[in-house]
Amino acid sequence: MRLFAAVLPPEDVAAELAACVAELKKLPGAGALRWTGRPGWHYTLAFYGEVDDDVVPDLSDRLYRAAHRTPPFALAVAGGGQFGHGRALWAGADGDLDTLRLLADRVEAAARKAGLRMGEHRRYKAHLTVARSRDAVQVRPYVALLTEFASRTWTVGELALVRSSLPTSGVPGEQPRYEVVGRWELGAAG
Repeated sequence: MRLFAAVLPPEDVAAELAACVAELKKLPGAGALRWTGRPGWHYTLAFYGEVDDDVVPDLSDRLYRAAHRTPPFALAVAGGGQFGHGRALWAGADGDLDTLRLLADRVEAAARKAGLRMGEHRRYKAHLTVARSRDAVQVRPYVALLTEFASRTWTVGELALVRSSLPTSGVPGEQPRYEVVGRWELGAAG
């Protein structure tokens, strides 16, 4: 399974972001970007890649413990930016980013302890990808609009383990499919 750990925004927050993205899509050159769909909006905490089925139970136990040790925290989708000269356009985050980073560190450590190869550790940068491009794209006007965006603040209360299935049909614009395969309450007694 191709897996990652994530924080998922609630539906009303995703709707707020969708309204902003609808405005971005009206800007000149928007057709050069591949826009992600609402089902794929998430803050990836750690990307695990292909995980053998026999490792998933141990990983899940460790993710439960990481969630259990992390208190619920406030978060909002806010601001934005780009990576790779416009190859990725993203919405940022605001709120208790220290706890979000702590959770990201814990879910990365959980994977390492479960035997997954995680590569070099990098400081976590909260971002929710809204569009991608294969080529460098001038995204300054998009980033300017995203910089002004802020959703309502919500309390993050759970950690999700998500399976992603890449498109296989070859149909242009087909999006990956995402399925939550595990959820753990933050700060849960147990």
